[in-house]
Amino acid sequence: MTETIEKTASPIGVPPRAHEPLLEASGLRVAIGRGETMLRPVDGIGFSIARGETFALLGESGCGKSMTALALVRLLPDGGRIETGAVRFAGRDLLAETEAGMREVRGGQIAMIFQEPSTSLNPVMTVMNQIGEVLARHRGLGGVQARAEARRLLEAVGIPDAERRLDDYPFQFSGGMKQRVMIAIALAGDPELLIADEPTTALDVTIQAQVLDLLARLQAERGMGMLLITHDLGVVARMAHRVGVMYAGELVETAARTDFFRHPLHPYSRKLFAALPTDAQRGRPLMALGGNVPALDREFVGCRFADRCPDAFDLCRRESPGWEHIDDQAVRCHLYAEGRRNLPSAGLAAEPFAVSGRHAEQVLLDVRGLKVHFPVRKGLFKREVGRVKAVDGVSLTLAAGRTLALVGESGCGKTTAGKAILQLIAPTGGEVFLDGTPLAGLSRAALRPLRRAFQMVFQDPFASLNPRMRVGEIIEEGMLALGVEPEREARSRHIDNLLARVGLVPAMKFRYPHEFSGGQRQRIAIARALAVSPRLIVCDEPTSALDVSVQAQILNLMRELQAEFGLAYLFITHNLGVVSWLAHDVAVMYLGRIVERGPVERVLAAPAHPYTRALLDAVPRIDTETDGRPESSVGYDLPSPLAPPAGCHFHPRCPYATDICRKQYPGETPRGGGQVVRCHWPR
Repeated sequence: MTETIEKTASPIGVPPRAHEPLLEASGLRVAIGRGETMLRPVDGIGFSIARGETFALLGESGCGKSMTALALVRLLPDGGRIETGAVRFAGRDLLAETEAGMREVRGGQIAMIFQEPSTSLNPVMTVMNQIGEVLARHRGLGGVQARAEARRLLEAVGIPDAERRLDDYPFQFSGGMKQRVMIAIALAGDPELLIADEPTTALDVTIQAQVLDLLARLQAERGMGMLLITHDLGVVARMAHRVGVMYAGELVETAARTDFFRHPLHPYSRKLFAALPTDAQRGRPLMALGGNVPALDREFVGCRFADRCPDAFDLCRRESPGWEHIDDQAVRCHLYAEGRRNLPSAGLAAEPFAVSGRHAEQVLLDVRGLKVHFPVRKGLFKREVGRVKAVDGVSLTLAAGRTLALVGESGCGKTTAGKAILQLIAPTGGEVFLDGTPLAGLSRAALRPLRRAFQMVFQDPFASLNPRMRVGEIIEEGMLALGVEPEREARSRHIDNLLARVGLVPAMKFRYPHEFSGGQRQRIAIARALAVSPRLIVCDEPTSALDVSVQAQILNLMRELQAEFGLAYLFITHNLGVVSWLAHDVAVMYLGRIVERGPVERVLAAPAHPYTRALLDAVPRIDTETDGRPESSVGYDLPSPLAPPAGCHFHPRCPYATDICRKQYPGETPRGGGQVVRCHWPR
């Protein structure tokens, strides 16, 4: 690439464009609190968004992305204020607007989609009432007109049977459907700019693909500008026209999407790419960023990334870098200053993980025909009217020291299967053997001594850690219950060693869970699981909502612990990138049944089942040749396990279905090399 370096004093950090932007922010500074406790989460941010353009704001949690979005619409938390800067929207100075004027802007001209629809939707109001509020406020619609428009909006976002579902409450919708309702509410005011704050975090890849396709289509139809806030590089590649990388309250790089993915400039940007789990890195540690985003309660001297940067030198710690232009990209980094042309490193190639040879071929977990059916009861006498077949005949094996990934959409029964294997849910049928010992049907007393051998790490560590207990007490609780280390001093030493092993300081055992970041809480959950020296750990989506850098740290830790202790992992996830890096074997689950299984390198490289292929196609990619767009994705949502389709359960969503698929469930077809598929027409 031919590089031309140009000094600039522009606060925006991007070359001016010929057309008038829809939104333009410059020199935006936000402060929360005062005195010694004052935070500055946004410190000199500037960017612009044109009509029909998507600007992606990328970075780790704590960088100030969401606070930037809230500042644009003046929805700062208590004690928050905009100290300096300007925000112009369609020619209007938003910082000079009265609060009454801003109420017209919010929802009517600028709409926002929040990260978690379950907490953003009012649980005691119907969908019609929530959409109707926006229609009445910003478009003056009511009665029959409002209901007709609300129905049209639900249809536009892909919710079937929209007329009936208008009268439903949020709890009656799946996660993906709730996000679509949020989009419908945001579009009800006919906005010119849409702010989407992590709109697909923790959604399945198929639902994520549908939501992203929906946003792209609606943007094209309406000519909306979009501010997309995310930490997912795949989503950025799929959606963005331009990218801004944010770190510790300020932008450090801006570029067109193609330029950014072809050649990221800032050391922080390059580290984010290096932390992504890929097939090429399989068997080697991920290049995880060390440390954390610095606290924003102090004045910074020098570059804010210097403490975590492998290329930092003396000037980086003394002087804050200005903006440098390299062709059409802009970067805030001393490495590109005039007279310097030192490209940052992406990190040295890591040495391969050590491989544990202990019990390498010994089957530790053997599951045969596992079933979990939940009765559905109605009426005054609670008669059984049906059964939800959450798990319907699952069989799998897992050897010591290996990882089996269980993948599929939400609602397919993955978590239920994991809990039933650990006897946290009573199975309806089938057998579970741990190292040859049958677990199904054992009493609670008989299971207690066996529980030392298997533990579980849950998706949300904050919800699974007791907020009233200190970290040391949380880890010690299981040890006391299962009779591990009877001596108090020995338990204390064991807890200290565990905290150090998972990358925490032993003194942290006196703190409470709320005093830790999400990644640190997940480390505590892993330490709690390790406290009783298990042989099997069931991991239920342990990294789904973590930043890519924190995810890399947790995944590296899991591989190190597996090599050190010979642990077996049953890894429940929908993140196929993580599966390709972490797992040895994979089982694909659909509506309570395994539809394909085998070694991960065979199944992911040459999927035989159409559902497996659809999952892979739905993953947003960072390949600039395809713009990150999925080639295809399955249509519709997962059918109800209360009434699964006849024949092959996947046939209503399968492009290759024939008459036999609609009548008969397929048997197992070996594909060689340990790969097995249940399909009448394997690809």
